[in-house]
Amino acid sequence: MGTILIVIHVMVAVAMIGVILLQRSEGGGLGIGGGGGGGMGGLMSGRGTHNLLTRSTAILAVCFMLTSMGLALLSINSREGQSIVDELPTEQQAPVEAPPAEPSVPERQ
Repeated sequence: MGTILIVIHVMVAVAMIGVILLQRSEGGGLGIGGGGGGGMGGLMSGRGTHNLLTRSTAILAVCFMLTSMGLALLSINSREGQSIVDELPTEQQAPVEAPPAEPSVPERQ
Protein backbone atom coordinates (compact mmCIF):
# COMPACT_ATOMS: atom_id res chain seq x y z
CA MET A 1 0.00 0.00 0.00
CA GLY A 2 2.81 2.36 0.89
CA THR A 3 4.63 1.78 -2.40
CA ILE A 4 1.51 2.52 -4.43
CA LEU A 5 0.91 5.71 -2.46
CA ILE A 6 4.51 6.84 -2.95
CA VAL A 7 4.27 6.25 -6.73
CA ILE A 8 1.03 8.26 -6.88
CA HIS A 9 2.61 11.00 -4.76
CA VAL A 10 5.61 11.30 -7.09
CA MET A 11 3.38 11.35 -10.19
CA VAL A 12 1.22 14.11 -8.69
CA ALA A 13 4.33 16.09 -7.73
CA VAL A 14 5.79 15.87 -11.26
CA ALA A 15 2.45 16.83 -12.81
CA MET A 16 2.11 19.78 -10.44
CA ILE A 17 5.62 20.98 -11.31
CA GLY A 18 4.77 20.81 -15.02
CA VAL A 19 1.48 22.69 -14.62
CA ILE A 20 3.09 25.39 -12.50
CA LEU A 21 5.90 25.87 -15.01
CA LEU A 22 3.37 26.31 -17.84
CA GLN A 23 1.84 29.34 -16.12
CA ARG A 24 3.12 32.83 -16.71
CA SER A 25 4.20 34.82 -13.70
CA GLU A 26 1.91 37.73 -14.64
CA GLY A 27 -1.09 35.45 -14.25
CA GLY A 28 -2.10 35.55 -17.89
CA GLY A 29 -1.71 31.84 -18.51
CA LEU A 30 0.33 30.46 -21.39
CA GLY A 31 -2.14 31.39 -24.09
CA ILE A 32 -1.64 28.25 -26.14
CA GLY A 33 -3.46 28.34 -29.49
CA GLY A 34 -5.85 31.17 -28.76
CA GLY A 35 -3.79 34.23 -29.56
CA GLY A 36 -4.71 35.81 -32.89
CA GLY A 37 -8.43 35.48 -33.43
CA GLY A 38 -8.55 31.78 -34.22
CA GLY A 39 -11.85 29.98 -34.03
CA MET A 40 -11.09 28.03 -30.86
CA GLY A 41 -14.04 29.44 -28.99
CA GLY A 42 -12.99 30.07 -25.42
CA LEU A 43 -11.39 26.82 -24.37
CA MET A 44 -7.80 27.61 -25.24
CA SER A 45 -7.92 31.37 -25.32
CA GLY A 46 -5.70 33.28 -22.92
CA ARG A 47 -8.41 33.37 -20.28
CA GLY A 48 -9.48 29.76 -20.86
CA THR A 49 -5.93 28.50 -20.52
CA HIS A 50 -5.47 30.52 -17.36
CA ASN A 51 -8.62 29.01 -15.84
CA LEU A 52 -7.62 25.49 -16.89
CA LEU A 53 -4.10 25.77 -15.47
CA THR A 54 -5.34 27.39 -12.26
CA ARG A 55 -7.93 24.67 -11.67
CA SER A 56 -5.44 21.94 -12.53
CA THR A 57 -2.94 23.39 -10.08
CA ALA A 58 -5.55 23.53 -7.32
CA ILE A 59 -6.69 19.95 -7.94
CA LEU A 60 -3.11 18.65 -8.03
CA ALA A 61 -2.29 20.57 -4.84
CA VAL A 62 -5.23 18.95 -3.03
CA CYS A 63 -4.14 15.52 -4.28
CA PHE A 64 -0.56 16.23 -3.16
CA MET A 65 -1.74 17.16 0.34
CA LEU A 66 -3.97 14.08 0.58
CA THR A 67 -1.17 11.73 -0.46
CA SER A 68 1.19 13.48 1.97
CA MET A 69 -1.24 12.94 4.83
CA GLY A 70 -1.76 9.32 3.76
CA LEU A 71 1.98 8.68 3.75
CA ALA A 72 2.29 10.30 7.18
CA LEU A 73 -0.46 8.07 8.56
CA LEU A 74 1.14 4.97 7.07
CA SER A 75 4.46 5.98 8.58
CA ILE A 76 2.96 6.39 12.04
CA ASN A 77 1.18 3.04 11.89
CA SER A 78 4.21 1.12 10.65
CA ARG A 79 6.51 2.36 13.42
CA GLU A 80 4.52 1.04 16.38
CA GLY A 81 6.65 -0.72 18.95
CA GLN A 82 9.93 0.15 17.33
CA SER A 83 12.36 2.25 19.28
CA ILE A 84 16.02 2.99 19.01
CA VAL A 85 16.34 2.32 22.73
CA ASP A 86 15.23 -1.27 22.15
CA GLU A 87 18.23 -1.80 19.89
CA LEU A 88 20.88 -0.60 22.37
CA PRO A 89 23.29 -3.28 23.55
CA THR A 90 22.67 -4.60 27.03
CA GLU A 91 25.16 -5.70 29.67
CA GLN A 92 24.12 -9.34 29.26
CA GLN A 93 25.84 -9.58 25.92
CA ALA A 94 29.41 -10.83 25.54
CA PRO A 95 31.51 -9.59 28.47
CA VAL A 96 34.53 -7.47 27.73
CA GLU A 97 37.80 -8.95 28.89
CA ALA A 98 39.86 -6.85 31.27
CA PRO A 99 43.25 -5.75 29.93
CA PRO A 100 46.27 -7.56 31.34
CA ALA A 101 47.81 -5.98 34.45
CA GLU A 102 51.37 -6.12 33.09
CA PRO A 103 52.39 -5.60 29.49
CA SER A 104 53.29 -8.84 27.82
CA VAL A 105 56.37 -7.87 25.87
CA PRO A 106 58.93 -10.59 25.18
CA GLU A 107 62.30 -9.95 26.76
CA ARG A 108 65.59 -10.18 24.87
CA GLN A 109 68.13 -12.66 26.00
